[in-house]
Amino acid sequence: MPRIVAKKEDWINLGYGLFSEQGVSGIIVEKMAKTLNVNKSSFYWHFKTKKDFIEKLILFWTKNETEQIINLTDSKKPGLQKFKTLIALIYKQDLFLDFTFYLKRYAKKEKKIQKIIDKVDNQRIEYANKLLQEIGYSKQDAKIKSTLLHKHFIGYHEVIRYKKQNIDYQKEVKMELNQFIKY
Repeated sequence: MPRIVAKKEDWINLGYGLFSEQGVSGIIVEKMAKTLNVNKSSFYWHFKTKKDFIEKLILFWTKNETEQIINLTDSKKPGLQKFKTLIALIYKQDLFLDFTFYLKRYAKKEKKIQKIIDKVDNQRIEYANKLLQEIGYSKQDAKIKSTLLHKHFIGYHEVIRYKKQNIDYQKEVKMELNQFIKY
């Protein structure tokens, strides 16, 4: 007999992984409940609807993939060290990178989600902009370079999506970034 309740975090962690692998089509309450060995009523104990659940996944993504990275990076002292830490963190391949890919697909149907994605993109660009100014770039140059950095980051992960990342990825990335950001 299944348990009756799973913790909210259990649902979020499972859902985050499934969304990263399959997008919205991977979020099937009955299958998730079976995986967690609980009744599906446990899901509705924590989330009003599937849409509410997806919004919580997006909040989880924002906190883990943007806010947490900014906090880890900001804990470093000089601007250059912050920038190097940022590069090491954001370019590291991770199991959940496709979350953004599927989220952007979902946003085609849900305009509210596109606004959240735009906000996160802007937050990331503004943070990189701040760091680039800290290491000596003018406001104008930092703005352009931070936008290019964000686009490179997205493209980089798209290119290596189904490949094993090189162990020396930081050297590779630095060589590419040095075409427009000297650090």
